[in-house]
Amino acid sequence: MDLNRTFLAVALSIIILLGWQYLFPPPAPEPQPEATTAQTAETASPAPAAQQTAPAVPATPGVAPTTPAAIDPGARDITVDTPLYTAIISEQGGAIKSFKLKQYRAGIDKDSGPMELVGGQAADNPAARPLLFSLDNGAAALSRYAAHGEGRLNVSQGSAELVMRATHPSGVEITRTMRFAADSYLVPVRYEVKNPGAAPVQVSPALLWAGAPFPHINPPSSYIFAGPAAYVNEELSEIKDKDLRKEPFIRQGNVSWTGYEDSYFISTVMPETEDPISLSVHLIEGGTRAALAYGPATLAPEGGASYAYTLYIGPKKLSILRNASHDLAKAVDYGWFTVIAKPMLWLLNFFHAFTRNYGIAIILLTIVIRGAFWPITQKGMQSMKNMQKLQPKMTKLREKYKDDPQRLNQEVMSLYKAYKVNPLGGCLPMLIQFPFFIALYRVLMQAIELRHAPFMLWMNDLSMPDRLWLGFDIPLLHGLPVLTLLMGGSMYLQQKMTPTAVADPTQQRIMQFLPLIFTVMFINFASGLVLYWFVNNLLSMLQQYLINKGNKKQDKPEAPEKDEAIAAQS
Repeated sequence: MDLNRTFLAVALSIIILLGWQYLFPPPAPEPQPEATTAQTAETASPAPAAQQTAPAVPATPGVAPTTPAAIDPGARDITVDTPLYTAIISEQGGAIKSFKLKQYRAGIDKDSGPMELVGGQAADNPAARPLLFSLDNGAAALSRYAAHGEGRLNVSQGSAELVMRATHPSGVEITRTMRFAADSYLVPVRYEVKNPGAAPVQVSPALLWAGAPFPHINPPSSYIFAGPAAYVNEELSEIKDKDLRKEPFIRQGNVSWTGYEDSYFISTVMPETEDPISLSVHLIEGGTRAALAYGPATLAPEGGASYAYTLYIGPKKLSILRNASHDLAKAVDYGWFTVIAKPMLWLLNFFHAFTRNYGIAIILLTIVIRGAFWPITQKGMQSMKNMQKLQPKMTKLREKYKDDPQRLNQEVMSLYKAYKVNPLGGCLPMLIQFPFFIALYRVLMQAIELRHAPFMLWMNDLSMPDRLWLGFDIPLLHGLPVLTLLMGGSMYLQQKMTPTAVADPTQQRIMQFLPLIFTVMFINFASGLVLYWFVNNLLSMLQQYLINKGNKKQDKPEAPEKDEAIAAQS
C-alpha cells in the first residue's frame, strides 16, 4: 500500500467531512405549535410565587404564526450603551430592537460598522423581536412597557438597571428589571407580575425569543451549522430549517438555554429555574421563534410571582461562555472530536498570547502536532521505502502466479513476513492523525479568534479564503489564491519525494492528480486551514528528505539473505 493511497483516503474522508451535517442530522422534533426562547442569567434566581395549577411538566405554548405587527408610534426606543455593545430596547413589548457589538465588525473593512446580532425582521416587525413576555401562553406579548427616566442609559463602568412597567389586558401589572454590566455580555432579566384585583387571575407565562441569521458582510463557512439551537436535558440540539418545515421542535424538562447561533456569534436566553419548562421552536418569516413556557398558574388577589432569565448576546468565545454557566459553553460544539479540538484551541490561544499573530500560532501548533506524530510517521515512511524496494520481487511474483491468485496472495504474504514489511505501515500513521486533522479543521473553521485575524501581506482574515487582488477581477475566484496554490505545489513536490509502491501505470497517473484535487478542494477553505496543511506538507517533505538521505546507502531490502529460503518455499 502506497503513501499516495493514503492521500486519496484523506481526500475521500474530507469529502465525507464536508457532508457530515447532512449524514448525521439532529433528532427529529416532535409536532407542536410555535414557540420562543429566553437567555441565561448569572445571578438572578427565579421564584414563582403564584399557586401552580399545572402538572409537573407544563403544556407546550400555543403560539400562532408571527404576522407583522403595527409599530406603536408612541413607544420610545431606549438606548443602552456599554463598552461592549449598544442595545436598543423598545417600549413596545419591551423587546430588543437592536444589539450591536462594538468589538466585532460586520466585515473586514474598518468602516463596515459594528456587528448586529438582532436587526433583520426585528427592525420593522415588533412581533419578530426577541424578549417578548406573555401571560397568555405566547399571545398578547406587545403590551406598552413604560421606562422611567430619559431614553438613554450609559454604563461606562460597573452596572446599571433599566426598569420598565406594563399592564396586561387582564389587569395584571408587570415590572421588568434588566441589569447591564460594563464588562459582560450577560444581561440578567427579572419579571415581577402582580394581581392588584380582588379576584384570582389565571396566567400562563411564556417568554418569546426570536432569531434570524446575523448579517455578516463576510459570511462564515456554510459547512458549519447556523440556526436555532437549544441545550435541554443535557443534550445539545442544533435545529435545521428543513426539519422545522415539517414540524416544530418540542422539548420539555430542564432547559439550560435556547437561542440562535452561527459559527462565531450566539444570542440566547437562559431560564433561571430548576423547574421543568416547555420549549417549542417554530419557523417565522425571516427566521425562527422559540417559546419558553412555565405552565398555568393562579395569581391570588394582591398576589404575584417572579420569573428570571439571563440573556447572552455576544461572541461564541469559549473562555467567555464558560463563565456564563448554564452549560452555555456546549454551544461551541466540535462533534465527536470535541475532546481533541478544545485542547487544540487552548494551545492555539496559548501561542497567540506570545506571538500576537494567529498565523504564527497556527504554524507553531502544526509543528507541535507534527512533532508528536514524528516517530509514528517515521515508521510509516520507512515502511513505504521498504515496500518500494520490494517492487521488483512483487512484479516477478505477479508474473509467475498470474493464473493462481490464491498462491500469489500466499507468496506475497510470505515476502512481507520475510522482509518484515507491514503493507499497512504507510496508512496507519495517516489514519491515527486523521481525527486530529478533523478536530483542527473544526477549530479553524469555528474559532471566532480567527475572524478578521490578519497573518501577513495580503492575508488579512484567517477565517476566509486567501485571495490576492491583482487589480482586475478573476471570475469565480475574485483574486489569486496564492497560499492554496503553494499548498498544492508543496503537495506535488512531496509526492515526487515519496516512494511509490504502485506498479500499475494507470494507478500512478491517477495519483498524480491528487495535488490538483486537493488544491480545488481547499480553494474556498479558510486560509488558516490552508496554512496548516501547507506547513504540514513542508514538514512532511523535511521528514521524507531525512529518510531518503539516511537510506542512500541502503539500496537493498533489510533481509536479502532470506531470498533463498523464500525461493525454496516456492
